[in-house]
Amino acid sequence: MVPRYTRPEMAAIWSPEERFRIWFEIEALAAEAMAEIGAIPAEAAREIRQKGAPRAAAIDAAAVAEIEAIERVTRHDVIAFLTWMAEGIGPAARFMHQGMTSSDVLDTALAVQLARATDLLIADVEALLAALRARALEHKFTPTIGRSHGIHAEPTTFGLKLAGHYAEFARNLERLRAARAEIATCAISGAVGTFAQVDPRVEAYVAARLGLRVEPISTQVIPRDRHAAYFATLAVLAGGIERLALEVRHLQRSEVREAEEFFHAGQKGSSAMPHKRNPVLSENLTGLARLIRGYALPALENIALWHERDISHSSVERVIAPDATIALDFALHRLTGMIRDLTVYPDQMARNLGLLGGVIHSQKVLLALTRSGMSREDAYARVQAAAMATWNALGTPQARSFRENLLADPEVAARLGAAGVDAALDPAADFAHVETIFARVFGEKTP
Repeated sequence: MVPRYTRPEMAAIWSPEERFRIWFEIEALAAEAMAEIGAIPAEAAREIRQKGAPRAAAIDAAAVAEIEAIERVTRHDVIAFLTWMAEGIGPAARFMHQGMTSSDVLDTALAVQLARATDLLIADVEALLAALRARALEHKFTPTIGRSHGIHAEPTTFGLKLAGHYAEFARNLERLRAARAEIATCAISGAVGTFAQVDPRVEAYVAARLGLRVEPISTQVIPRDRHAAYFATLAVLAGGIERLALEVRHLQRSEVREAEEFFHAGQKGSSAMPHKRNPVLSENLTGLARLIRGYALPALENIALWHERDISHSSVERVIAPDATIALDFALHRLTGMIRDLTVYPDQMARNLGLLGGVIHSQKVLLALTRSGMSREDAYARVQAAAMATWNALGTPQARSFRENLLADPEVAARLGAAGVDAALDPAADFAHVETIFARVFGEKTP
């Protein structure tokens, strides 16, 4: 991922230095387990740890370059790493990697990295949920128009809008936790997964100390359906990011202007037009979400590997694992800040509620007429006629409110009267169950 969209905590997990440190830890733990069961000398395991740990801890750019230079000769990254480690450990290094295959190291290390990355993502989602909850409570009863197909439908509240996004990200948090549990598995099972040259107790030992579960059955690799499910979860989460970003983009349009991204002092919206205040954060989030979703497909295609192993998945994962988690970490952090600092315009929301002369209350009039004894078909036709007369005359000298057009219909006036029409047009009824919805979403009685 390019530095522009990379936060240092997540980048560190995917650095070459950290990857090699994890590789060493897996090799050292495996040696300790082998020593415990008598497969290698105990002194060799101690020496691997004592001499190897400082060397691994001190890995820097120069050491990475040296390992990569060895790899250009060996054409094998794990062998190159083992060769480099052996230079610092000495004769005891011959007891490293006993009975193991490269994928034992690579797949287990990837599980560690993905688990650590997911821990950061979980914290990111929790921070976003806190921001959404605070703003939802702030605007629990701030009236705004609800739109379907982009057209004014019925009133809602801005708090309910945000509560809906909160509920989606709460579901995504549970999905993310489940994805972490599924991806965090360890395989130290040998060349084709049969444990022919390495005892299963070694795998259990390494897994326990790395905070992983053992893979019940591997071939030479951990089955890639786990990884596909993981990246699909990230894609769903990215979809939620884009849905919220798109809402902000729509609300910031000049003809809507119900909410907008915070505009900082000195910020510029356009190189040509000094008046511009563009939704740059939410547009950026939309692009990043598209990128993250795109990583799900190659992860799905990685499921099908030849026999016990090929490496067609390897090049894919070297790209998508760091890039997807880095991009998602950045996007969640940016989205949290955007929601926390979002500028909301309740007065503009109120003005937009009245733009169509009251027709947004048409369903309540329809129901009032059916309750008075009118057939639904007749009631619908009369209410629609009054609504269209209101809509079509908007902004003209002939304009009349929805209320006026309703009362101009003799049948409506006879059945409901002015008081009945006013009762049907009362916006209070639209918000009668806001508390119920908030209690469902947040699981508590909210202020």
